Amino acid sequence: MEREKIVAIVNDFLVNEFEVDGDEISNDANLKNTLGLDSLDYIDMVVVIESNFGVKLGEADFKKMITFDDFYTTIENKIAEKNA
Repeated sequence: MEREKIVAIVNDFLVNEFEVDGDEISNDANLKNTLGLDSLDYIDMVVVIESNFGVKLGEADFKKMITFDDFYTTIENKIAEKNA
């Protein structure tokens, strides 16, 4: 899957499912500060990511993510690993 498509899908569900202001989403924006999600929201996000991309993200994955770019890259890498 191309990165542009991953970004589009992620941004769409963040805006529509998690009510994130689309104007606040940028590659270098701080993921946790921008999303303001609680632990239950992260569980919901894992489910949404799995249903959209067929990959699972764990707690360790989220701990490594600082920016939205990190988020997209992690999903991109998980998809690549799955398809390898």
